[in-house]
Amino acid sequence: MQAKNPDRVNISVDGKYRLSLDFYQLADLGVRVGVEYDEQALRELETASQFGKLYGRALEYCLMRPHSAREVRDYLYRKTLPRRYKSRTGEIKEAEGVAKHIAEDTFNRLVERGYVNDENFARFWVENRNQTKGTFLRKLRAELRAKGVDSSIIESAMSGGERDDKTELEKIIAKKQARYPDQQKLMQYLSRQGFGYDDIKNALTQD
Repeated sequence: MQAKNPDRVNISVDGKYRLSLDFYQLADLGVRVGVEYDEQALRELETASQFGKLYGRALEYCLMRPHSAREVRDYLYRKTLPRRYKSRTGEIKEAEGVAKHIAEDTFNRLVERGYVNDENFARFWVENRNQTKGTFLRKLRAELRAKGVDSSIIESAMSGGERDDKTELEKIIAKKQARYPDQQKLMQYLSRQGFGYDDIKNALTQD
């Protein structure tokens, strides 16, 4: 059992550490003490070890909040890049990244188990994105497109909702007006949020 991660077990070969596996992998792969493995089998176990580590980290990433498929792919891609680290002696060393096929297998497993789903992600984003502050719907669409979500999924997530730009604009004005006593500065702020000049002027006049 590892001190840093009690869910993983260190595996040594001829008294020397070789790899680690989590308890589920130990059971699935049938790894037992005293069984002899040739070099090819050990390399396959090392691949399984890398997959288990990456899947665990990627799962934590997905559980922090829903992410789009592109975001998860970008996260996994970064794990394939070499990284620098400081050894116990203070020496700066470079470690290889995870193999690309392991990153792809990890992504596919996350999709298979429902942790990556652009439909669910788009609904989450629409429901939660700046609900109290308000968000221009065109800006909301742009944010989802920037995260790689397909246009048809975006429109499906946004259809049938009660949100509209007029309501969102009024929501922002109510929240920000005290901070911007100068109406011109408030209008500039609202313009930066993506609202049109005429819509801003009408909303402020009504207010």
